[in-house]
Amino acid sequence: MNPQEIKKFLKSIRHTDIEEMEYHNGAHSLYFKKSEVDVVAMTIASVKEIVVESKKMKEKDSIVPIKSTMVGTFVSAYCADKHFFIKEGDNIAIGQKIGQIEAMKISKDVKSKVKGKIVKVLVSNGQAIEYGQELFLVNTSK
Repeated sequence: MNPQEIKKFLKSIRHTDIEEMEYHNGAHSLYFKKSEVDVVAMTIASVKEIVVESKKMKEKDSIVPIKSTMVGTFVSAYCADKHFFIKEGDNIAIGQKIGQIEAMKISKDVKSKVKGKIVKVLVSNGQAIEYGQELFLVNTSK
């Protein structure tokens, strides 16, 4: 709903017996309660704030964590003196090796299940990690 539709809707329910209404459309949701509508007049500015807030929520939804599938030690580079598998700002593809987890002398590759840009690396080389721990944050909208 755009701000004009919301304002028109609020005016239309003012003189009905509708007490409460909840509206969901994808990532957007609005909740109205008639007693609150009569007391609080919504201005276009406040409606615009709702639209801006919903856009921010959509941006947050595009940030996806990549989590550990096992307990062990995270390895972020081939060797101590070699380059990292990935770093912040790198673009990754589905199936790309982005790290390793070592446990009991066995190494398991950490592969990306999403395509996007690495926003944040949450673990460092040699760090002990837990099952389900977030390793990377990926922006999938880029």
